[in-house]
Amino acid sequence: MKKVQFKSYDELPLMLSVPEMAAALGISRAGGYDLVRTKGFPSLKIGSRIMVPKDKLQEWVNRNTEAK
Repeated sequence: MKKVQFKSYDELPLMLSVPEMAAALGISRAGGYDLVRTKGFPSLKIGSRIMVPKDKLQEWVNRNTEAK
């Protein structure tokens, strides 16, 4: 499988597959699938594919990195 690598947020597609999302976050593919199964994580199923909207991913990252 081709390794996906992004250099900036602008390079991300509007809808990311789980492997693309995992690569963007710097986590493993398996970690990406664990993450999309987490309650509150922004993903949707289109046919048999699990997709993550780019803007919702950014919002999720912002919400989960706020100072506590």
